[in-house]
Amino acid sequence: MLKVMLVDDEPYILQGLQVIIDWEGEGFEIASVCSNGKDALRHLKEEHFDLVISDIRMPEMTGLELLETVKREKISDAEFVLLTGYDEFAYTQKAIRNGCFDYILKPVEEEELISVLRKVSNRNQESIVLRKDREKMEDAYLARVIRHLIRGRFTEEEVDYLNKHVQLSGKLRFIYIDFVNRESEVDESDVDEYDLSVVQKQLFNACREVLKEYANNFTMDFSYDEDNYSVGFIYCETMATMRDMSEEEFLNSLIRKIEVLIIRPIRMLCGQVISDITDLSSSYVTCSRLKSITGFHNTKKLYFYEETDETQESRSGIVLCKNTIDEIIDSIVKNDQALIEAGVERLYGELHGKEGNNRAFDLNINYLLFQLIHLASELDDTVNQEAVIQYISDRASEGVFLRGSHQHLKQFALEYAAYLSELRKSISHGLLAEVEADIKENFAENISLKDLGDKYHINSSYLGQIFRKKYGTSFKNYLTNYRIKEAAKLIINTDEKINRIAENVGYKDSDYFIRKFIEIMGCTPSKYRKTNRGS
Repeated sequence: MLKVMLVDDEPYILQGLQVIIDWEGEGFEIASVCSNGKDALRHLKEEHFDLVISDIRMPEMTGLELLETVKREKISDAEFVLLTGYDEFAYTQKAIRNGCFDYILKPVEEEELISVLRKVSNRNQESIVLRKDREKMEDAYLARVIRHLIRGRFTEEEVDYLNKHVQLSGKLRFIYIDFVNRESEVDESDVDEYDLSVVQKQLFNACREVLKEYANNFTMDFSYDEDNYSVGFIYCETMATMRDMSEEEFLNSLIRKIEVLIIRPIRMLCGQVISDITDLSSSYVTCSRLKSITGFHNTKKLYFYEETDETQESRSGIVLCKNTIDEIIDSIVKNDQALIEAGVERLYGELHGKEGNNRAFDLNINYLLFQLIHLASELDDTVNQEAVIQYISDRASEGVFLRGSHQHLKQFALEYAAYLSELRKSISHGLLAEVEADIKENFAENISLKDLGDKYHINSSYLGQIFRKKYGTSFKNYLTNYRIKEAAKLIINTDEKINRIAENVGYKDSDYFIRKFIEIMGCTPSKYRKTNRGS
C-alpha cells in the first residue's frame, strides 16, 4: 500500500476525501490527516509518505509553502497533489514549477481523484523499476571490479571505486563461504545450474542481511571456475576489532548467524592476510588452494590458510617426507604407473606408526597437492591454474583422500598423471569444432562440460582446458556470452516479455539472466530494447 497524507483546514473536506473512494482498492492507505501545513511538515519529517494531497490555502503554512519547504530541504520524496479552485490557478502554475505532481479542482470529483491516484501509482512503479535497474547495474559493476582485482588485472579507477563502495580498513582476507559437504549431499550432475544459482543467491542474501553495514563486501560472480556456487567475502579486521572480538570469534559468530537464516551448515575458507586491496589476487589464490585440500581435513567450519603452512608444522616436530613426495611428483610427470604406485606405498610406509600420525598425514598430503597445483602450469604456461585447482578439489570431495587409504591416493596420482599427459597433447581442432556446433544448436538446453565430455569420450577437465586455450575463455563464460547475445537479438527483434526471452535462451531464473545481461551488455534488457529500437 502507498501511504497518503491528507492536509486541509476544513474538516468536512477531510471527511469527504476519506470516504469519496475505496482507497485500499486503489492501492493506497490514508496514514495521516492534518489540518495545516506545519502539522503536515512535522509528520513528513518523522514518517515516510508516498503521496501528499493538500489544499493550497491554509492558515499558518499554505500548501504551496509546504511543497516549497519539502522540496528545498529534501525532507521527503512524496508526490504532491494540490487541491485548488478556479481563482487559484496562478498558484497552481507556481506549484507545478516547484515540483507538484498534479492538481485537482474543487469540489473533488471521484473520477478525477481516481485518475490522479492511478498516475501516482504508475509513477511509483516506474521509480521502483528504475531503482532496481540501477541497483542491479551497480551490483554487476562491483562484481566485475572485484573479479578484476582477483585476477590482478585492474585499473586505478577500479581501485578507487572499490575503496569508495567497500569497507577495506585494516588487514584484509579473501574468504570463500560455502555449504558444508554440499558435494556429498547433492549430485551436481543431476541438478540444474540455475537451481544451484538460486541456492547461491539465498546464501548471498543471508550474508548481506547478517552483515548489513558491510553488504558490498560480499560477491557472487567472482570466480572463473566452471562450477563455483560459493559466495566471496572480502574481510577486513575492523569488522572484528570494532566488536571487541578476535578474528576467529567474529567469523564463527558470523557463521552461526548465517546458518540461522538459511537453516543449513556452512563453512568459511580464509585466504592469506594482505595489507592492501591491490594484493587481493594473492589472497584469492591461497583461498582457492585451501579449498582444494579441505576434503581430507577433519570436517570443520572455519579454515585458515596459515594452518596449512608447512613451516609451522615442521617446527612442531612433524616429519615432511619431501624426498619421497618429490619422487612421486617426478613419476607423475613421467606418467610412469609402476613408479607412482611404488612411491605412494613408500610414502605410507614412512608415515606409518609415526608420532602425530594424523597431522603428519595432513602435512604431507598438503605438500603433495601444492606441488601438483604448480606442476601443471610449469609444464604449460597456458594452463589455467584455477581449473587444475578445481580438478583436484573435485576429486578430494569425492572421497579420494580418505585418511589412511593409500589405494585412494594411488588412484588419484595415476589419474592426475593421465590428466597432465592429456594437457600436453595438441588441441584437437576437429573436436572443438563439433563442440562449438553443439553449443550453437543446443545453447538453450542445460548442457555442461561433463555432458560434452561423455558425448565425445574425453575427460571433461581436459576438454575445459583446451576449450579455454582456443577461445581465451572458459566453456561456462563462452556459453553465457552466446546465450546473452542470442537474447539481445530477441529483445530487439521481438515483443516477447523479458522473462520469456530468458527462458528461450536457457535461463529459468530471470534475476540471474538480468544480472548476466547487465554484466555482458552493460545495461538492463529493458533499457537495451528501448535504446536499440530508438524509442
